[in-house]
Amino acid sequence: MKLPKVNLKNSLFALIILLLIIPTTRQFIQIQLHKGLALFSPSIESHSGRDVITNYNWQLTDLNNSSYNFRQAENKVVLVSFWATWCPPCIAELPSLQKLYNDYKDSIEFVFISNVDKSVVSAFLKKNNYTFNVYQPSEAPPNTLFDVKSIPRNFLIDKKGNVVIDKSGAANWNSETVRKAIDGLLNN
Repeated sequence: MKLPKVNLKNSLFALIILLLIIPTTRQFIQIQLHKGLALFSPSIESHSGRDVITNYNWQLTDLNNSSYNFRQAENKVVLVSFWATWCPPCIAELPSLQKLYNDYKDSIEFVFISNVDKSVVSAFLKKNNYTFNVYQPSEAPPNTLFDVKSIPRNFLIDKKGNVVIDKSGAANWNSETVRKAIDGLLNN
């Protein structure tokens, strides 16, 4: 039996496999790959295919155990983001969401939702200098659209409850496309 030839291509392949097996380097590599994918902005839903939020009565709790009813977002432009601290695509897109939050926090409602332990989320926010509020559901969502099975999953919703963007996976939320969509929704 002949052994495989040792060359640069085979050595690099073996190194990549080895790095993906080691948990600490695996997460870093996954985050970097998703950052590359997150260069693209999410797509705007066609007018005819948009889901509509009709029931906003959903109780959430922030990291300080203060109640927040999603009803406060009714008749506003709102961005809802489902994410977790351990999720590489979530980690990859959060910097763009923070930049968007910095510029639009006084104009639209941001609702970041995570089921991760509150102390873990708090430490993660502090470590990364994220300033947005994070909520945890106190009850099941009132509509199936927010019964999210994979993360990250983000929604941009207009004042009438129409879902303008429904994006699963990492994306660039600080893109010109998203900013134009938000500006248009704020002017309607």
